[in-house]
Amino acid sequence: MAETALETHSVVKIYKSDFGDVLAVDEVSFQVHKGEFVALVGPSGSGKTTMLAMLAALLSPTAGKLLLDGQDLATMNDARRVAFRREKIGFTFQANNLLPYLTALENIELMLQLNNRLDKAGKLRAQELLTRLGLRDRMHHLPSQMSGGQQQRVAIARALIHDPSLVLADEPTASLDTERAFQAVETFANLIHERQRAGIMVTHDLRMCRYVDRVLQMQDGKLVKIYEEPQEIKALARGE
Repeated sequence: MAETALETHSVVKIYKSDFGDVLAVDEVSFQVHKGEFVALVGPSGSGKTTMLAMLAALLSPTAGKLLLDGQDLATMNDARRVAFRREKIGFTFQANNLLPYLTALENIELMLQLNNRLDKAGKLRAQELLTRLGLRDRMHHLPSQMSGGQQQRVAIARALIHDPSLVLADEPTASLDTERAFQAVETFANLIHERQRAGIMVTHDLRMCRYVDRVLQMQDGKLVKIYEEPQEIKALARGE
C-alpha cells in the first residue's frame, strides 16, 4: 500500500459573524497517499474552497487535525505555518499569478530562491521541468508572450519545482478552453504520479475527473461520497 502523505481527522471550520456562526466544514476526514491525484468536488457553498484553504495552511481549522508528513498544521504558529507552507506545499490556481515582469524560467527559479535552493542543480531542474512540459522554446518569454495554456503549464512547473509533499490546484482549468484544460490536467496528473507527490484538485468541471485516482464529493460542509472505483469515476466524468 502507498505511503500516506496527508490525513485529515474530523476537521471543522466555523466562521463567526454578527449574524451567528457559519459551519463551513463539518467533521471531514480523509487520506491522500503519495503518488495519488484526488479531485475535490461539490456545488458552490459546499465547503471545498474552505477545505482547500486549510490544506494550504492559509486557514486554521476550528477543530480537528490536518497532518502533512506527520506534522499537524492545526497546531503550528503563524511563523512555522508560513515556513512549512513554502517548503512542503505547492499551488496552482485559476489565476496563474505569474509575475508579469519575469520570464517563465525566472518565475520557476523564484520559487527555488524562496526555498534557498537556487543552485546549479536547481536551475537545471527548472529547465528540465519546463522542457518536460513542452515549454523549452518559451523559457525566456514573459507571461504576456504566452498563451493561457502555456501560462498554466508554467504555473504547474512552479508548483512542483521544489518537490513539495502536497500539490494543490484550485479550479486550474476555469480560464482554459476544453482542449487546453484536458492537456493541463493530464500533465498535472502525470507529474503527480511520476514524482510520487500527493495532489488535490478542486474543480467544478467533472469532465476533468477522468485523470484522477479518487473523487471526494462535499455538500453542506460534509464529505458525502468518495468515488474510488475506476468505472464509477469514468461514469462521473461522462456525466452519468
